[in-house]
Amino acid sequence: MRKNIVAGNWKMNNDLPQTEALISDLLKQEQTSNAEVMIAPTSVNLFQAFETTRLSNIEVIAQNMHFAENGAYTGEVSASMLKSVGVNTVILGHSERRAYFNETDEMLAKKVDTALANNMRVIFCFGEELEDRKSGNEEEIVENQIKKALFHLDASVFNSIVLAYEPVWAIGTGETASPEQAQDMHAFIRKTLESKYGNTVADAMTILYGGSVKPTNAKEIFSKPDVDGGLIGGASLKAEDFFAIVNAF
Repeated sequence: MRKNIVAGNWKMNNDLPQTEALISDLLKQEQTSNAEVMIAPTSVNLFQAFETTRLSNIEVIAQNMHFAENGAYTGEVSASMLKSVGVNTVILGHSERRAYFNETDEMLAKKVDTALANNMRVIFCFGEELEDRKSGNEEEIVENQIKKALFHLDASVFNSIVLAYEPVWAIGTGETASPEQAQDMHAFIRKTLESKYGNTVADAMTILYGGSVKPTNAKEIFSKPDVDGGLIGGASLKAEDFFAIVNAF
C-alpha cells in the first residue's frame, strides 16, 4: 500500500529562533491522519531541527544537496554531511532549483544517484511551466523530466523514491490545478512508470502534488486516487495550516 506523505518545504525562510518557534508550534498540533509528516528547514538549521523533533513523528529533511561526495564546491552540502546531522531524505529537482540555479535533468540524475548510494530517500520534483500547459505539452515535458533523471535506475531502488508533481504555474501564485487536473497528471505519471518498470513499481509509488495546497483545498485534492499527499510551500510556515493539510486524509 502506498504511503501518504505531507512534506513542508520552508525554502529560504526562518532563522534559528523562528525555526525553533515554528517547530514548537508544530509539536503542539494533534495529528489525526496516518500520513508521514516531513519538514525541510534551511540547511543551517537542520541539526537543531533534528534534535528538537527527535522524539516526535516529524521527519526533518533537506531541500537540496550536491552530487559530489566532497571537494571544492564552495557553499554546497554533501549527502554525508546531511546524514551526519540526522537527515535521511532530500528534495531534489524543485522547480526553483531548476529555474534559478540552472539544474538540468542530467545534473539531477547524478544527484539522485549520489543520494541513493548514500541510502537516502529522494523526493524528486518535476512539472511544467505555464506555457507548456497552454500549448498542451505538459505530458511530454513531465515524461521527459522523469525519464532523463530516473529511467537509468534499477527497479529495486524505487522504494527509496517519492515523486512530487509541481505545476510550476501554480507555485506561489495562488493558482491551483483543479483536483481533476492533478488526478489526470498523477495517473499519467503512474502510467509512465508502468511503461518502464511494470505495475508493481507504479502502483507502489507515492506521488505528491506540489502546487498551492491549502487547508481549504487539501481534502478534495487528496481524495483523488492517484494523489498520495503534498509538497507544501507557504502553508507549511503556519503550524495550524500545515496540520490541517496533514489531517486532510
